[in-house]
Amino acid sequence: MIEKIPSPAFVLEEKLLRKNLELIAGVQREAGVEIILALKGFAMWSVFPMIKKYLSGATASSLNEARLIFEEMGCKAHTYCVAYLPDEFEEIMVYSSHLTFNSINQYLHFKPQVDAFGTKISCGIRVNPEYSEVKTALYNPAAPGSRLGEVEDKFQNGLPDGVEGLHFHTLCESSSYDLEKTLEVFEKKFSKFFSALKWVNFGGGHLMTREGYDTAHLVGILKAFKNRYPHLAVILEPGSAIAWETGFLYSTVLDIHESRGVKTLITDISFTGHMPDTLEMPYRPRIRGASDQGNGKPTYRIGGTSCLSGDYMTEYSFEREMQIGDPVIFEDMIHYTMVKTTTFNGVRHPSICILRENGALDLIRKFGYEDYKSKLS
Repeated sequence: MIEKIPSPAFVLEEKLLRKNLELIAGVQREAGVEIILALKGFAMWSVFPMIKKYLSGATASSLNEARLIFEEMGCKAHTYCVAYLPDEFEEIMVYSSHLTFNSINQYLHFKPQVDAFGTKISCGIRVNPEYSEVKTALYNPAAPGSRLGEVEDKFQNGLPDGVEGLHFHTLCESSSYDLEKTLEVFEKKFSKFFSALKWVNFGGGHLMTREGYDTAHLVGILKAFKNRYPHLAVILEPGSAIAWETGFLYSTVLDIHESRGVKTLITDISFTGHMPDTLEMPYRPRIRGASDQGNGKPTYRIGGTSCLSGDYMTEYSFEREMQIGDPVIFEDMIHYTMVKTTTFNGVRHPSICILRENGALDLIRKFGYEDYKSKLS
């Protein structure tokens, strides 16, 4: 099968996605909550027909995501934007069942339009509990002075009229124990408003499909919360968990460059263009058949094909000497990768493939010059 994959390409493994969805659906069922897909983490709409069999819906962070949910999942979105664009708001309402506002000011500004809209939309406000277990500053929504959500002090006059939900999001690839500690703070600060609400949204970052995640503990936390507040619908919107460990990015060695004793495999992908989180977060992607430098094995940097000097990963060791034309396979590259790719330098965008459960390889999309040109017109 490997030799049939076009290079470069993202390859989703259908059976692994279904395995994740079955686990998540089990949590949803046992805990009595709604778990919805966050498109910011995974927006591969060619598999939306499978996803909607397991999940309760999807969440959007923009008009484009809300429209994609409406068109390809056949449901309306739970939409949250840091700030809504005035010229898009009318259309966003068409595609949304829920609207979460980042500030009280934004809510009051758009409330007259929501009230005048022909269809009922449930509105909420994002809150900042000012507590998070996330250590990487770039991904910590509760950092001091955060622009994301309203702190407790902003509600000294109570909830604005018409607000039906509160939404927090302070987790990132976190455990159920992180959620437990966050919920304790959230309840302490905001439970005084719960009697007036219809729903609460615990945001994303619940990495329940990661090996070792305590799903029984998660279910227990959610059921206990539901028992305390039986009138509230509870919503979770994981991004990474849906497509965690469900596929890879396939690439090929184009050249082997040596400078001052440093050997670099130049591949047909770009870290800055195709895997930006590896440089931004940063984190070190796993490569199939390779390990961290050591043990006297053939060792190479992995270089991207863009002109950015930092478009590379430090040394990996392989079982044998690498050759031009050899594959280099980056594991777990389906979530928060395809949604963040760019056409920087005009570098070829990886194709999108699905390895079906029956073993067939389907080429879903191949990108070319027109894709690059249309983005810049």
